[in-house]
Amino acid sequence: MTSITRRGLLRHAGLGAGAAMVPWLPAWAQPVSPGLPTVSGDDITLTVDHVMMTIDGRAQHGIGLNGTVPGPLVRLREGQRARLTVDNRLDEETSIHWHGLLVPFQMDGVPGISFPGIPARSRFTYDFPVRQAGTYWYHSHSGLQEQMGHYGPIVIDPAGADPIAADREHVIVLSDHSPLHPHAIFRRLKLQGGYFNYQKQTLAGLIAGRDQPERERLAWGAMRMDPTDVSDVTGSTYTYLVNGHGPSDNWTALFAMGERVRLRLVNASAMTIFDVRIPGLAMTVVAADGLPVRPVTVDELQIAVAETYDVIVEPAAPVAHTLVAEAWDRSGMARATLAPRANMVAPVPPLRRRPLATMKDMGMGDMAGMDHGAMAGMDHGGMVGMDHGGMAGAAEACPPEHAAMGHCTPGETRGAAAPAGGGHGGAMHHDMRDFANAPGLPRTPVVQTVAPMPVDRTGEPPQGLADAGHRVLVYRDLVALERNPDVRAPSRELTIHLTGNMERYMWAFDGVKLNAVTAPIPFRQGERVRVTLVNDTMMAHPIHLHGHYFELVTGHGDHGPRKHTVNVAPGGTVTFDLTADAPGDWAFHCHLLYHMHAGMMQVVTVRPDADGGAAA
Repeated sequence: MTSITRRGLLRHAGLGAGAAMVPWLPAWAQPVSPGLPTVSGDDITLTVDHVMMTIDGRAQHGIGLNGTVPGPLVRLREGQRARLTVDNRLDEETSIHWHGLLVPFQMDGVPGISFPGIPARSRFTYDFPVRQAGTYWYHSHSGLQEQMGHYGPIVIDPAGADPIAADREHVIVLSDHSPLHPHAIFRRLKLQGGYFNYQKQTLAGLIAGRDQPERERLAWGAMRMDPTDVSDVTGSTYTYLVNGHGPSDNWTALFAMGERVRLRLVNASAMTIFDVRIPGLAMTVVAADGLPVRPVTVDELQIAVAETYDVIVEPAAPVAHTLVAEAWDRSGMARATLAPRANMVAPVPPLRRRPLATMKDMGMGDMAGMDHGAMAGMDHGGMVGMDHGGMAGAAEACPPEHAAMGHCTPGETRGAAAPAGGGHGGAMHHDMRDFANAPGLPRTPVVQTVAPMPVDRTGEPPQGLADAGHRVLVYRDLVALERNPDVRAPSRELTIHLTGNMERYMWAFDGVKLNAVTAPIPFRQGERVRVTLVNDTMMAHPIHLHGHYFELVTGHGDHGPRKHTVNVAPGGTVTFDLTADAPGDWAFHCHLLYHMHAGMMQVVTVRPDADGGAAA
C-alpha cells in the first residue's frame, strides 16, 4: 500500500503551509486539503473501526477509516486496476460502496444485493478496473454506519490531460454528525416524523402570517400539514462539517492570489442538502457527479446528498473568503475559510430565513398561481390523517403491456405509466380527496398524498433559493462537455412514484417498501429506457441508481448532463434516459439515509434477453 499524508509530505519536502505548487510531484501528492490524509497506489488498505473525533472542541464517537472521519482521500488513476482491502475491526458487518464508480456488480458493495457484506473481524478485497476520472466518494451500505462517519472522498485523475485546468485543488467533504446514535434518531422519527423540526409553524406565526399568504396558511392548516417540514433531521441535533471539522474549527484551504482553484465538493451527509456559496467570489461549475460540463458561473448552488460538483474559483485579492454550506432548512451551516495564509478569518453571514413549503411543493403545479380562496373551506381531513390502505379505487392492476415487459405480473398493482413529462392525465378535480384517490398507486399506507399536478422543476432554483437575489445553479444549466455515448431514442417509458407517509415515517417507490417488494425492476441489457420520477411527497428526494449513469432530459439533446444522482423537488418530476449497460443486480434508492432505511429502495436487475443476446 502507498500511504502518505499532506502534512508529512510537506514536512519531508521542506515546505510551509502556504507553499506553492510543486512541479515535480504527481497531481495526487500536491499540497491540497490540509488535514485530509491520502492513500493511493494499486493496493490500498482501509481499516474500519471505532474512532473518537473532536468537533468544535467536543469529543464525539464515530466510525472511521484508517483512524479518521472522513476516511482518507482515495486517489486513483483512470486505467489502473485497483485493489482495495477493507479490514473490518468492528463487531458487526460492514461494507463499502464506491459511489458513482462503474464497477462489476459483485464489487458494488451492497450487502444482500451485490455481495454478502464483510463480516465482523474479517477482511474483503475489492478488485476492479478504474474506468473513469473525476470526483466521487465512498461510504458504508451497512445499517446506519454512514451517519457515524463511515465515508470518504475519491479523486480519479484522467489517463491523459485533464480537461479542467487548475493551479491548485481542495477536496471539500460536507457532512452532518449527531451525538445521538443513528438508531436513536430513527426511533424518534418513527415516533414523530417532525421530531427534530424545532422551526415548526407556531400559532402566533400562523395568525400573524408573515411568512406566507393568508390563503396558503389556511389551506395548510385545513390539511394539518406543516410547511416548515423541509428536513427530517435538523441542526437541533446535527453539527454540519467540512472535512470532519465543525463551524468553529475554521477549517482553512489556502490559495495564492490569481490562481485557478478547483474545489471538489462532495455531499457525504446522511440527511442534509446544502446550499453552497462563497460571498464575494463567483463559482464556475465545471463538473457534476464526476463528469465535465460546459462551464457555468453562479453565485450559489444546491448540492443534494450524494452529489458531487467541481467548481473553479479565482480569488483576485489576498483576502480571506468564507465558504458557506447552509443546511437547506436554515437550521445551521458548515463553514470553512479560503485564505492566502493560515489563521485568517472572513465574515460569516447569518443564517437566512427558513424556507417554507409552497402549494407547488404539494404537487399543485401551475395551480400555485390560481385562486385558492375556496381551498380553506374544503374537506381536507382525510388527506393526511387517513389510512390510504383502504383507499377505494387507488389500485390499478398490472396492464398486459407491463406484464409483457416483465415489469409486473398480472394482478400486481404497481405505478402505472405516465407521460414523459410526469403528468397523471385524466380529468382534474378540485377536491383533494379525489387527488388522493388518483389511480396508478397500490393500496398502501405509504401513499399519504398524491401530487395532483406534478411538474418538471429542473429549470427552477431549488427549494429555498428562489429569492436568493443572485445567480443560482439549476439542473437545466448543466450541459455535458462531450456528446453522450448513447444517443438512441428510448424504446420504452417507465414512471416511478416517490411516495411516503410522514406521520408514520414510511417511504417507498410506488407505495411499496423494499421489504414488501416481490420482484426487482427489470431491464434488458443494452436497452434504452426513459424513466420519469414523480415526487408525490412534500420533501425533496435525491435518487441514486448504482452502476449506471443516466442523461437528464432537460432540453440539451445529445449533450444532456450525465449523472448518477438526481434531486427530485417536492411535487416535481425528473425525466432521464438510461442505457442499461451493466449486467447484474443494482440498488436504486433515495440517498436520504433514513428514507432508504424506512423503505425507499428497490433493486434494479439488468439481464440479457431470454435468447441469450443483449438488446440492440
